[in-house]
Amino acid sequence: METPCTQNAIPIAILPCMNFAVDSVAIVRRARAVLATEAAAVAALEARVGDAFVAAVRVMMAAKGRVVVTGIGKSGHVGRKLAATLASTGTPAFFVHPAEASHGDLGMISADDVVIALSNSGEVSEVNFLLTPIKRVGAKLIAITGNENSTLAKEADIALDAKVSEEACPLGLAPTASTAAAMALGDALAMALLEARGFTAEDFARSHPGGSLGRRLITHVRDVMRTGAAIPKVASDATVEQALFEITGKGMGMTVVANGDDTLAGIFTDGDLRRCLPKVRDFAAAKVADYMTKLPVTIGPNELAVEAVSLLETTRKTQLLVVDDARRVLGAIHMHDLLRAKVV
Repeated sequence: METPCTQNAIPIAILPCMNFAVDSVAIVRRARAVLATEAAAVAALEARVGDAFVAAVRVMMAAKGRVVVTGIGKSGHVGRKLAATLASTGTPAFFVHPAEASHGDLGMISADDVVIALSNSGEVSEVNFLLTPIKRVGAKLIAITGNENSTLAKEADIALDAKVSEEACPLGLAPTASTAAAMALGDALAMALLEARGFTAEDFARSHPGGSLGRRLITHVRDVMRTGAAIPKVASDATVEQALFEITGKGMGMTVVANGDDTLAGIFTDGDLRRCLPKVRDFAAAKVADYMTKLPVTIGPNELAVEAVSLLETTRKTQLLVVDDARRVLGAIHMHDLLRAKVV
């Protein structure tokens, strides 16, 4: 019979070496030591950002081609992330595995490109084997390495210093602080380039159209607002009864009250209806203009839909009217419309 302790348990046979008497204090102590070591390694980079970093940014900015990132092992994983970050922030880039490069993929690199090679030791044979062919092609070479006296650093046109005083691994073997430093330095390059290019949130969204972030950055009010007959609307001389029928029929919990030239006169909401109930004896005779909200919350059609979300949350409303500069009613938005558009 299973007990709560045995349900979903990992079979003991799979974990022959596991010590089930692990000291929880030691676990926390090691985790904190790793975080402190990696944080210190990244913080130490700040003082080393100078002329070489500026030169690297300028070379990448001036490149007519693309940025090609290469590295192997853990540096390769960092390199893939760097290439992806560059590509999504305005600097066309891709990753080439050094082993594949030496078997044909070197043909992907041209004289117009800039190559970023990552290696903590700077003496990895698979990476250094590419240095002469890269120079022969005519591409510029930027090194990110922890050894400024290495072959990679000496052969590179620009070498960025990513050395660390120690790894966070208690054995001093697993790349930990060194990969954190290399990744942080790569991010610094990408963000400096982003700023130098004048890359905007809208530019970022164009590279991320499928994600929620992209939808938030490229979806405008005009894309989600209800228009035409879908807008609940009555004339400024309408009765409360007419307004009530319009509210019920359009399902937005309100109706626009418009002047003869279609400019906004006000809004009559479910809340306005509840407040007028004690005062109105004859809904067919009472004028909606006497009970409407005359200065409703509005937004322009070219604003981002996420701004509409913020406005609704700030004012604690569920619907929003869309008007042009002349206060003509163009549309209406309900919070449900924004939820369906996945910008909330």
